Amino acid sequence: MFGTYQSCDVTILLKDITGLVEPMGTREREAKIQSGTHYSEMLPVEYEPSSAYLAAYQDALDRYAGMTAEAVACVAEKIWRDKGRDVVLVSLARAGTPIGILIQWYLKFRYGTAVEHYTISIIRGRGIDHAAMSYILGRHRPEQLQFVDGWTGKGAIQQELRQAAAQYPGVDGGLAVLSDPGCLAGKWGTRDDFLIASSCLNATVSGLLSRTFYRSDIIAPGEFHGAAFYSQWREQDQTYAFLNTVADRFPDTRPRQEEERTFSQSAAEEVSSICAHFGLQDRNLVKPGIGEATRVLLRRMPWMILVRSLHDAEHLGHLYQLAKEKGARLVEYPLEHYRACGLIQALADN
Repeated sequence: MFGTYQSCDVTILLKDITGLVEPMGTREREAKIQSGTHYSEMLPVEYEPSSAYLAAYQDALDRYAGMTAEAVACVAEKIWRDKGRDVVLVSLARAGTPIGILIQWYLKFRYGTAVEHYTISIIRGRGIDHAAMSYILGRHRPEQLQFVDGWTGKGAIQQELRQAAAQYPGVDGGLAVLSDPGCLAGKWGTRDDFLIASSCLNATVSGLLSRTFYRSDIIAPGEFHGAAFYSQWREQDQTYAFLNTVADRFPDTRPRQEEERTFSQSAAEEVSSICAHFGLQDRNLVKPGIGEATRVLLRRMPWMILVRSLHDAEHLGHLYQLAKEKGARLVEYPLEHYRACGLIQALADN
């Protein structure tokens, strides 16, 4: 184990690559990504939050801890009905890890059952960590596994996961997420594009771990995908403050399941219309959803941030603050599935 997660909460199936990879600045990394280097072969220099942004994060956590707890309860109940007490949670590092812990805690809170929880890497365009899957399937039956993440954007990871799961007979490739505005996950807490406060920060709300890394000169065949441990940020670690704040709001009664919503177009069609409207040839430059828009501002080169409303500080206050700090333009746009959408700057156009 490395990082600041407790071993009773999660088994981390990642290789410690601390000190082996020099993080890159945002512009250099973005240029390499857009020229063909895979994002998993680099680590970003992580954003150090300003006091104003931390205040916006704390406000978001206080405001949405109850909704987050309700979504945890809703998706956990679906998992319980489908898998029962033998379920094995497999969260997708790193955003899925705190969500997996919250689902684990809820099942203990509601049913008194301590379920196993692993966190592993899956990388768009590179696939799932097969060494980690072999480790888990050497200890558990395929039908026990339930993959967990925080939210869906346009479904790239869900698609990657379904393709990966097809290689493992009996493994269900459907994700369980808290927020599924794109209507893409197998199990979901809500279809609402609401703010999960853990998306506002990087390592400091994820056990001080980096995003996952895969490059053949660092990760040998048969080894787990990698992550770095930012131990120098221990005093800034918000991981368990986030987890405990949400867990304190778990509902006393079983939550009422949300009714299905109807949309005039699919999430994929909405992304296509955004690409057409803004003349974007590469769909990877479009990152729909509050969580994805936040990531664009934290670690990519934002071109503009589309928001359903420029006067929705209740849901988007942290985005307004971060866009101001990053110099990203906020544009009101009639989003349907999502409250926000990040557009990444195409550097070749500069």
